[in-house]
Amino acid sequence: MIESLLFSRRGLFALVAAATLSDAALAQASAGKPVNTLGSREGVAIGGYDPVAYFREGGPRKGSPDHAVMQGGATWHFASAQNKALFTADPERYKPAYGGFCAYGTSRGYLVKIEPEAWSIVDGRLYLNYDLGVRETWARDTPKYLARSEKNWPRLTVRDIQ
Repeated sequence: MIESLLFSRRGLFALVAAATLSDAALAQASAGKPVNTLGSREGVAIGGYDPVAYFREGGPRKGSPDHAVMQGGATWHFASAQNKALFTADPERYKPAYGGFCAYGTSRGYLVKIEPEAWSIVDGRLYLNYDLGVRETWARDTPKYLARSEKNWPRLTVRDIQ
């Protein structure tokens, strides 16, 4: 009897949680780790910015729906067909760390939005931050925050989005 009550509560909780998530969030949840699509009803990652541009053009560049690809439960936009092709050939090389959520926030145990201008590349990996002030904090002790982020990231889910 207690087991069926627990199952019912868990089932009810799952239904309530599913009902409150957007279609994009549900797609991400079923695809594995969450991808930052905050502010997008269409499930566009990192505010529609081109993740390849950070590496090839030295900074953020808005992507276009004309150059889009689905990957990891989100739609990624690119500034050019060439950047889209590079991403498609090796998405893990270009996807930002921690699903494109703020790297510092991840070190603190939660998932938050980013500002595309608050970024850094460390050891060939793109890290995005909440804003330029948080990026300064991140830069003061990147190794410490990276270690914390790496520890926290495996357990973070869509429920940890703030």
